[in-house]
Amino acid sequence: MGLIAWLIIGGLAGWLAGTIMRGGGFGILGNIGVGVVGAVIGGFLFSLLGLQAGGFVGSLVTATAGAVVLLWVITKVRSG
Repeated sequence: MGLIAWLIIGGLAGWLAGTIMRGGGFGILGNIGVGVVGAVIGGFLFSLLGLQAGGFVGSLVTATAGAVVLLWVITKVRSG
């Protein structure tokens, strides 16, 4: 997958995760960062479960799931 596709998926996944977890996004750079890190986390978690997601939609789902997990962990660390 090309760099532009990673950035687009990262931005969308970060925005979706921000919307799911706290009602808003983090700006374009924040969304991309959360989405890209979320993609790595999501890919790791999906591989542990034996799941594979392909294509744009599958990558977006994986990245969003990982970004939600990332935001949940950040929320727990900050509050505790």
